[in-house]
Amino acid sequence: MTLWRRSIAEFCGTFWLVLGGCGSAVLAAAFPQLGIGFAGVALAFGLTVLTMAYALGPISGAHFNPAVSVGLWAGGRFPAREVPAYVAAQVAGALGAGTMLWFIARGSPLFDPAGGFAANGYGTHSPGGYSLGAAAACEVVMTVGFLMVIMGSTDDQRAPKGFAPLAIGLALTLIHLISIPVTNTSVNPARSTGVALYAGPWALRQLWLFWVAPIVGGMLGGLAYRALTEPRPSQVPLMGGVRPTAPGRPAQEQK
Repeated sequence: MTLWRRSIAEFCGTFWLVLGGCGSAVLAAAFPQLGIGFAGVALAFGLTVLTMAYALGPISGAHFNPAVSVGLWAGGRFPAREVPAYVAAQVAGALGAGTMLWFIARGSPLFDPAGGFAANGYGTHSPGGYSLGAAAACEVVMTVGFLMVIMGSTDDQRAPKGFAPLAIGLALTLIHLISIPVTNTSVNPARSTGVALYAGPWALRQLWLFWVAPIVGGMLGGLAYRALTEPRPSQVPLMGGVRPTAPGRPAQEQK
């Protein structure tokens, strides 16, 4: 599978993640009479990854997150030369979803952009008023755990085949249940960027944290899992259960 096709898959998957996850917060959790609450938003994020990992995992590996792509590179599972293309596609997909969500949300007279538009924040913009230090620690630790789940569940020598999307989707749900009150949960720089543009100047000023902390956490998670297992050749982990035998090429093309 060409890098171009895999990048398009990453665009589509990230679009779905931001539209579904942030859309649940903006459209379904913002109004008391219709609200699904923190638990509903957490589940929505998990379901977006689970569904698209099964749908697009055999094409691109279903990263949908710059921190995941960088973490998989650090863990020896993804070639460095392909990281920029994946990250660019993920950010573009997130921005496209943010734009679509803004267009839909503006169609209701009840929509209030001052509500934050599902943007991530710290201090006065944290749902629970958490400080910068607390927010940074939370994002780093949550992303470390996320990468370790991804690395372990896609380990073709140790994990059962076909169940990786379930583990990863449930892990993302758990992460949101823990950290929505702290930062509104990022662990994904593309997701943060996609809505920050529409949330107001404060979201853009604080966006740096939601690039730095998840990237650091992703690298630490990838390195930690790599340190726990013997080294193996780099490969693209496919969360849908189909794994290649060389970087960037689906197994069916190598027969």
